[in-house]
Amino acid sequence: MLIGYARVSTQDQNLELQSEALTKTGCQKIFEDKVSGTRADRPGLTKTLEMLREGDTLVVWKLDRLGRSVKQLVDLVDELHKQGAQFKSLTDAIDTGTPSGRFFFHVMASLAEMERELIVERTRAGLEVAKQLGRKGGRKPKMTDSKIASAKKLLASGVAP
Repeated sequence: MLIGYARVSTQDQNLELQSEALTKTGCQKIFEDKVSGTRADRPGLTKTLEMLREGDTLVVWKLDRLGRSVKQLVDLVDELHKQGAQFKSLTDAIDTGTPSGRFFFHVMASLAEMERELIVERTRAGLEVAKQLGRKGGRKPKMTDSKIASAKKLLASGVAP
């Protein structure tokens, strides 16, 4: 049986693209999570792994939907193989049912981790440059300096703002 797993990192993101691709592939059951791939507590993934039986295949839309680090991905796929299950990633063309598929999985897992680390590195560098240029991060303040001064005057005079 093909069992699908879809994940997005935030509640605002949409799982529709992944779920549709998994359904078209023939997944009979699809589990979903709306949490970061770095988190260990993913209820949808837990249910997916509990449902897998010998001869089943876990299918994901893209490798990084399953995990973010090489160790995490390799450990997960090794656990699948111990259960007699296989792993398949649709967009990465990975199928661990073959020796070449297992090799390709390890290569792609390493690339996925490197890509994530590069994104983090670029984000930190961009934030540092912005800080050096005097830019503040976060939302713009709702209260301007003049509004704060006005509110303080009102409070000092005993009038509620």
